Amino acid sequence: MQVNDKHKIEWDGKKIERASHNLIDDYIDRMGNHFSDPKIRAIVRRIIHSTADFSFADTLRISSDAVERGITALQNDCPIICDVKMTAAGCTHGKRNIICEIANHEVVKLAEKLKITRAAASMVYLESKIEGALIVIGNAPTALWKIMEMWNTEGPRPALVIGLPVGFVGAYDSKYMLSLSGIPCITNLSPRGGSPVAAAAFNALTELSLNGGHCD
Repeated sequence: MQVNDKHKIEWDGKKIERASHNLIDDYIDRMGNHFSDPKIRAIVRRIIHSTADFSFADTLRISSDAVERGITALQNDCPIICDVKMTAAGCTHGKRNIICEIANHEVVKLAEKLKITRAAASMVYLESKIEGALIVIGNAPTALWKIMEMWNTEGPRPALVIGLPVGFVGAYDSKYMLSLSGIPCITNLSPRGGSPVAAAAFNALTELSLNGGHCD
């Protein structure tokens, strides 16, 4: 197969990444989005890079203290609680204390007893570990609703909630309520989301924590 100059293949991974980041930054600047904080921009860039979806530049909502709280919690080796295995599998940057109990037999029984989803039941099961933890939700709005319910009833306080579930039933509503809840969070106002999106936000945050809170 011959490839002309217009479609020349680039084989250098670092060059590909830099070129992608430059394209994303150009788009963000042209659209007038205000991600002047380099740490916030690093998270937005990582999500767009992972999804090829520029709409996140418009829909993402990152609370004022979210990034610093997340960095501090990660540097203190906080628990990382994920809603589903796919989210946990995507949180690859650095060795972390990642917990996902959705398949735990006790969680299955608890879900049946409480008549809630297993994702929500896993948050109940892990309630004792939520204080100061980093919660990463990319699939299950019900897990996000349960975290907010705990918060509103004086339950444990997570350091940060990355709440980016995908879907048409409850996903947008849960994220909208998260954005208003006062919980330090990274979320978006759209049905779009998913485990790869939540994991991308987590990985960007982890990279910042490993760099002492500084961007490359």
